[in-house]
Amino acid sequence: MNLSKTIENIRASCKNYMDPDLLAFIIDDDNHMGTNNILEINAYGIDENDSYEERLLKISRHENIFLPVGMMTFMPILNECDIFSAQDYNLQLSQEEFDLYHDKEEKLFGILIKKDSDKYEIGKTDICSCSLDASFEKLEKTDSDFYRTIEKIVKEKIIE
Repeated sequence: MNLSKTIENIRASCKNYMDPDLLAFIIDDDNHMGTNNILEINAYGIDENDSYEERLLKISRHENIFLPVGMMTFMPILNECDIFSAQDYNLQLSQEEFDLYHDKEEKLFGILIKKDSDKYEIGKTDICSCSLDASFEKLEKTDSDFYRTIEKIVKEKIIE
């Protein structure tokens, strides 16, 4: 994965679900969320003239980074999931899919990039990073419509 181009690509289309300057989240090794205020970080050799992408590249050498590519909302009574990204989706889930993936609250979904790597995991996280228990959760890979849709959205954003 070309991390720089992937960041640029995600930022170019994230206005539907997130402010481009608050896009990335630092994720601790225990999967809890750190800051998303990338423009205020002055460590890791960041220069005040560095672009957002340059800052993220420098940070990613030392920290895990979560890049959202959309948001999802589950509707329990209907077993539906609305997915908001560059394109919106409405999925009817089987009871098994719903039981495996649903959340009571809206969640951001995207990729967790492990520090000093270009390898990623698809997962979700809380929308509010100010919550004490806000964390990244890897999505279990299945052969379901839901997972295939999330994976398709993610792969469209990743630049090799």
